[in-house]
Amino acid sequence: MVHVPDIASQQRIASILSAYDDLIENNRRRIQLLEEAARLLYREWFIHLRFPGHEHAAINDGVPEGWEKKTLGDVAPLNYGKALKQDDRVSGPFPVYGSSGIVGTHVKALVPGPTIIVGRKGNVGSVYRSSEDCHPIDTVYYIDSSRCSFHLYYALQHMSFINTDVAVPGLNRNFAHSRSILIPEQKIYRLFEDTVAPMHLQIDLLCKENVALTQARDLLLPRLMNGEIAV
Repeated sequence: MVHVPDIASQQRIASILSAYDDLIENNRRRIQLLEEAARLLYREWFIHLRFPGHEHAAINDGVPEGWEKKTLGDVAPLNYGKALKQDDRVSGPFPVYGSSGIVGTHVKALVPGPTIIVGRKGNVGSVYRSSEDCHPIDTVYYIDSSRCSFHLYYALQHMSFINTDVAVPGLNRNFAHSRSILIPEQKIYRLFEDTVAPMHLQIDLLCKENVALTQARDLLLPRLMNGEIAV
């Protein structure tokens, strides 16, 4: 026999669960604002070249003095993810990344964090950052943690990965490696990293809090519904 709470109890249960949902949604909005703030800062400094001290910087062929253009292959080579079918995954602490983002979890990680994930098939050119160990599957590339930076993460988001020379959708690694990336001089690079790092620390904390809130809400619901916890 299935226990169905009376209407008044159902309303109280809904109110309790709504409080969790409101906290989760508020955290999501805060994450979006932090990410947008970091993107805008990157755009201001490295796209529009209005970085600190730009008024006094000499520009040669569109590149500030002391900066240089390099290829992605030279800066951060792309590595192939490894296949991990859904039936082979065992739910665990490590996120599994596909070209659409996190697609599940697993008990083992393939790469240490932080890492940057780039969509290879499906959502071609999508870019994600994982601060924790994770498993990128075979629809994506990943970048070794030793090569990762916040500057690179946002540079990749502004990079064109569309190859019009091929008929089959997918990101060719050689083509991706040929893409150009503007590398700032060390002082500006370090200033950007130091400015954005606290934003991403807050993002990581909010993401972890949302995971905990979601787990707590999902555990609470059946206990509220069967009367194990009085409302």
